[in-house]
Amino acid sequence: MASMERVKSLQAKHAQLDSQLDRERNRPEPDVVTVQHLKREKLRIKDEIARMA
Repeated sequence: MASMERVKSLQAKHAQLDSQLDRERNRPEPDVVTVQHLKREKLRIKDEIARMA
């Protein structure tokens, strides 16, 4: 059961990062370093979710 809660938590964090990434990309001059960081973090979370499934 704790595993399912962890997956839900990771999915929520992934969605939050996706929103942050969209906001950053839609800025007049997006910060490339921030965009790269957010993408890497999203990928790390996605990989962790896949390992748990």
